[in-house]
Formats: sequence, structure tokens, C-alpha cells
Amino acid sequence: MQDNATEVTAAGIARLAGVGRAAVSNWRRRHPDFPKPVGGTETSPSFALAEVEAWLREQGKLSEVSLRERVWQQLAGHPEGPAVALVHVGCVLLLVQERPTVWLDIDAGSDERLAAKLPGVLGGVIASRFGCEPVNASHPVNASGSVNTAAPVHTPSGPQLLPSAPLLRGAAELAGELGARQTFEFLLGRYLDAHSRQYTPTPVELAGLMAELAGPALTVLDPACGTGALLRAVEARPDQALYAQDSAPDLVALTALRLALHTRAAVRGAVGDTLRGEAYPELRAEAVLCHPPFNERNWGHDELAYDTRWEYGFPARNESELAWVQHALARLADGGTAVLLMPPAAASRRSGRRIRADLLRRGALKAVLALPVGSAPPYNLPLHLWVLRRPDRTPVAPEVLLVDTGAFAGEARGGPDWQAVRDAALDTWRTFARDGKLAERPGLARSVPVIELLDDDVDLAPARHLPPPAAADGVEQLAAVRDDLAATLRLTTGLTPAPAVPAPPARWPLTTIGELARGGALLLRTGAMPGTPGGTVTAPHARVPVLTDHDVLAGSPPSGTLPESDEEAVLTEPGDVVVPVVGGGSVARVVDTATAGAALGRNLVLLRPDATALDAWFLAGFLRGTANNRQASSYASTATRLDVRRLQLPRLPLDEQRRYGARFRALDEFEQALRQAGRLGEQLLRGMYDGLTDGTVEPH
Repeated sequence: MQDNATEVTAAGIARLAGVGRAAVSNWRRRHPDFPKPVGGTETSPSFALAEVEAWLREQGKLSEVSLRERVWQQLAGHPEGPAVALVHVGCVLLLVQERPTVWLDIDAGSDERLAAKLPGVLGGVIASRFGCEPVNASHPVNASGSVNTAAPVHTPSGPQLLPSAPLLRGAAELAGELGARQTFEFLLGRYLDAHSRQYTPTPVELAGLMAELAGPALTVLDPACGTGALLRAVEARPDQALYAQDSAPDLVALTALRLALHTRAAVRGAVGDTLRGEAYPELRAEAVLCHPPFNERNWGHDELAYDTRWEYGFPARNESELAWVQHALARLADGGTAVLLMPPAAASRRSGRRIRADLLRRGALKAVLALPVGSAPPYNLPLHLWVLRRPDRTPVAPEVLLVDTGAFAGEARGGPDWQAVRDAALDTWRTFARDGKLAERPGLARSVPVIELLDDDVDLAPARHLPPPAAADGVEQLAAVRDDLAATLRLTTGLTPAPAVPAPPARWPLTTIGELARGGALLLRTGAMPGTPGGTVTAPHARVPVLTDHDVLAGSPPSGTLPESDEEAVLTEPGDVVVPVVGGGSVARVVDTATAGAALGRNLVLLRPDATALDAWFLAGFLRGTANNRQASSYASTATRLDVRRLQLPRLPLDEQRRYGARFRALDEFEQALRQAGRLGEQLLRGMYDGLTDGTVEPH
């Protein structure tokens, strides 16, 4: 498959070759035969993908562009933009999944024949999957002549599809390898990653927890669907219907296609501002899942003052989240459950206390669960989950469940311990839902009498109503931390390096990582690239930990998770050397047996040395040289980027490499002991301060 019209930016070229953008700039300056720009701007030019691929191959910097990468570059460089291209791809993947023989028939001819025949067959598939009449994007009217607002996806016309023909053929070919659903997830994940500032994602683990809290349901609504993460997490059931609405047409189309590829449920999607113009006023869903926009002042306060949805009070202008809460309750069937992600301020702002009080009095608010910091954007806040039930004829429960899972926050940016969060949240909620109350669990959960919360503030923040962890357990834990710290300090003393012995400056012959990679002495892979020939990759659905750049910098275990795109990822092996390429400084980590098997995160480069030619510890040690990193780095306005291919190594015999490697390994053990001592020291200090200030530790 080849497409001479597809353009690629300098960032795309860097991704193709597994290098930094600085390397591409250097190639343009140093090689007169580097392809000339064919588009873009002077500061951000674009190049013909076919010419770039041929040049990289001639230079030995590329063996073959993978089908995945080629399809992505075609999508990213689409003349109508990647969002439009992704919708076109989703439509064709739905056709491939639903009617594969029809696709094979129309794929056999020219691009013009493909574009001419596709609208007719796509219209039928879209109508059958989304319960609407076929609609053409150029004329979105139904048979009666009115606008068809029920169509979440408009059938592209032939002229609109013609520029996408090479991309559509490539996507269908990729679906033959991965499956239609996995192909769409891969491309959608890449698109969201490339446009991360435009969207507020709901992490897959959080979406799964929200869906489980809501429980199994036949009709599920997400009134602020985004890219469909919440509805995708819903447990599939026969005769299920999923309803989505969002103000962004592209997001509604992508959500509808994503769900249609993922489930056999009836999928309904609508475009529009949910609070000002809800699409499903007659719907009574068994479950509502919602991640609403936070702190939205222009939500319709002035024009919606007399809306019938405000059963619990008219929300203040700065309480848009409480408007979403009441919208969710209005769309629930009696006894139905809603789960909303909320900012912590919504639990305590004085402007919302009357609505919170009425939610409690009438038994609509059942639980508030505080999540750990880092669970979802904004990552610096401990967001809350509100669990609500539409009151039916059953007696109102006199208690409400408050849960705080903040203790399960992870280190750095690796995110929380989702398994622990899930276990704690589901166990406490299911026990409370069954019994109407929960035995007190210090530091974690408590069912609080509603009357206790109905004061002047109606503050629902869980941490303010939970007893601290048992004092005895806290003191015992501090004693254990102190013992561990003492043992680690003794180990650190024993690992302290011997005095340095001076030596004359070395004049070794040097080589670069790029030269070693071209010569086959090591294999180079990047965390941002999909699995390629020669790399070990995961199966599409494997759940493996991800080694992030923050893990490498902190010397901590793998803390990330695979992206929602299901993109195959490079797996680490013992003896691999992993190097951060953004802002890392002089850092390189040798993968041990405990870390082996983790997927490589983005902003990391993996070097897999041939053990017969290179010693891993020798390689890692010399990569950490300050001068070496300085000459291989480029500088942007906010970060330093490392071109790993330019890092240098001395050409030494393998025996001499191993002698250096043994010393570098001893230094690494000393460094790890120092880090562990620092972590334990901080833990002991924080525990002592907390114990003294809450009265659980004696001041002696």
C-alpha cells in the first residue's frame, strides 16, 4: 500500500525513525538530499511520506514502516483533519465487521469506484446499527424533509470519501491483523494522545469502577459522553440500549462508532448542549454515568431558572455540577442509579448546601467516595464519586455512605493502586446497598446518619467525617518503618564506593548508539512506537504494567497502565537498558528480573544489547556520563530532549566492558539503597508528625 499524497511532519518523521525531533532538524541541515517540504508552514513544514520513507531506508535509519504507523500517518495528515478521517475509518471498520463480503467486493476496484459505492452500503450499516434513516453528510435530512437529529454518524458522500480511499484500504488491512475494534481503538488512542489538551479523558480504570458502582442495566445514559469511555465500560447485556449526548459532533460520532464496534447493544447518539437542550427528555434510564465539565459558569443559569429538572433546588451560577446531578436524577427510572465524577468542592461549597441537604433528606444521595489524588484530570485534586438513586416508594435510608480511598494513591505520576481502590469502593458500597448501613472502618469508610450531616454547612467531604486509622496499627507501622530504615542505612554504609583512584585522561576510540544499532550490536525501540518486527509485544488485550519515564527517573517499580487504545507495546527483558528522552538528564536503567515483562512507556528508549558484543551495565554506565548527555541533547523552551542515537560509547573489548560494568553495577546498588533510605525517612517523618498531632503517639 502506498500513498504519494500523504504528508508527514517533522514529529511524524521522528516517530517513524525512533529519534527525537532534534535529529530530524540535524538531518535536514546536514543532508542535501533530504526530502524538501511539500506543505505546511515555514516553521512547521510537512513532507511527502513516500519520499521520507525512501530516504530513511537509503540511509539505513529504517527497514520498513509498519502498517500501523503508515495508517496513522495517513490519518494524521488527512486534508480534512484527523477527526474527519477517523470518522471515515470508523464507518468502514463497522462495515468490515458487519458485512465483510460487501467490503471485499467494493475494495477490489479503483479508488473512484470505492468512493462511489461506499456511501450506499455505509448508509445501510449506519441505519441498522444506530436506529436511524440513512443520512448524507451533505444533506442531513430524512425522508420527511426534516433534520435527522437522531443520526450520531452522517454517511460521508463519495467526493468526501475519495481523499480517504488509501487510508480506508489500509485501515481495513490492519483490521485483518488486529480486528476492526482493536484497529479503531488503536487509532482513536493515538488521536487522543496527539490532541490531549483538547479533551478531558476518563481513565479506563475509573470508568470501569463507575460502571460497576452503577451495576448491570439495560438502558444506560451518558449525557456528557466525550469519547465514550464510560459507556464502553458498561457490562454488556442482551437487549441493551446505550444513549450518548455531547455538544461536540465529532465526539458523538466517534463515541457511537466506538460503541457499535465494541458491543451489540443498540447505540443512540445526539449532538447538543445537554443542559440547554437535552436530547432524551422522555428517557427513564436504569443507570446514568457522567463525567461532567467542571467549574462551567456558562451552563445556562439565566435561561433555565424554571426548568422542571431542578427538583432539589435551583443551582447557583457556580454550581454547574449540581445541575448535572439533577439532570441525571431526572433521567433515571425509579430506583435507578447514577454515578457522577465530581470536583471535591461540590461537597462543601456553601452555595450548594441547600441542594445537598435536600438530596440527603429525600434519599437521593446514597454515597460519596473520595478518590486518590491522580485518579483523573485535574490530577492534583482528590476527585469524588457521587452515587445517587432515584427515590421510589421504598422508605428513605437514614444513613449515607462516606468512603475515602486516598490512602491508595500511587507514587509520582503512576496513578493510584486501582485494584485496591476498586476493592475498597465496591466492597463498602455493596455492603451498604444491601444492609442500609456499614460497620465503621477507621480511615476508610463509615455510614453516617443523615441528621448528622444536616448542619449549617452540609459538608459531605468523607475525610471530615471518618475516624483516623486505629492508633495501635499506626504505631506498629511506624516501628516497622523505623526498623526498615535502620537496616537500609546499614546497607547503604556497606555499599558506599571505595575512594576514587586517579587515572590519566582516557583517549578511547568512540562509536555512537546509532552506529551500534545499524551494525546490529543492539536493538533500539521507543515507547511511543507500536510493536514492530524484532520487538517483543503484548497481545492486544494483555494487562501488563507499564514502565514510565517517571519510574525510571525515580528508580521505582512499573506504575503505569496500558493506554485505552489497545496499542501493542514493547515488552522489556532482563538486560535491556532504558533511557528517558525528555528532561531526564544523565539517567539510564538496566532492566532486572523484577521489572522484566513491563511494557515500555512513552518518552523512553529501550536499548537491547547483543550480549556477545556489549555488556549491559557498561552500556548504561557510559550513557549516564554528564558530558555524553550534554552533547546529545537539544533544548526547547521548557524541556531538554535527548537524541539517544548520538550518545557515545568507547570501543572496548568485552572483558574490559565487563570490568567497567561491574563497577557501574555497584554504583547502581548504592544509588538504590540511598533512594530507599530517603523514601523510608520521609515515611517515618510524616508518620511521626501525624501521630504527634493527632494524639496517637506520646511526645517522649
